[in-house]
Amino acid sequence: MSTAPTILLKRAYEPASPSDGLRILVDRLWPRGVSKEKAALSEWMKEIAPSDELRKWFNHDPARWDEFRSRYLHELESHSEQLTHLRQLAKAGRVTLIYGAKDQEHNEAVVLRDVLCPSC
Repeated sequence: MSTAPTILLKRAYEPASPSDGLRILVDRLWPRGVSKEKAALSEWMKEIAPSDELRKWFNHDPARWDEFRSRYLHELESHSEQLTHLRQLAKAGRVTLIYGAKDQEHNEAVVLRDVLCPSC
């Protein structure tokens, strides 16, 4: 019997907690005003984040969400090694994807979680 991976999402501005498990920043840019100590990251996987071009185009506009999601899924096709790495970490224990966006429903971490664990 295999256990489903546990992947949570959390803003970089929320306090770190032991219940977060591995904390992995999935933004291309470091969150403004957050120290490395406060971030308490296990890893920073900026290469898996949306491209600068896509990030700037999206500009956190919920009206562009569906198109952003589609374009980002297409970009993720070239990041199979990073996706495999994240899946392996999630199978071993809890992983929390850390992001900087204010919008908790429309950001790259939501897309990544859905790719890595559709049932999470």
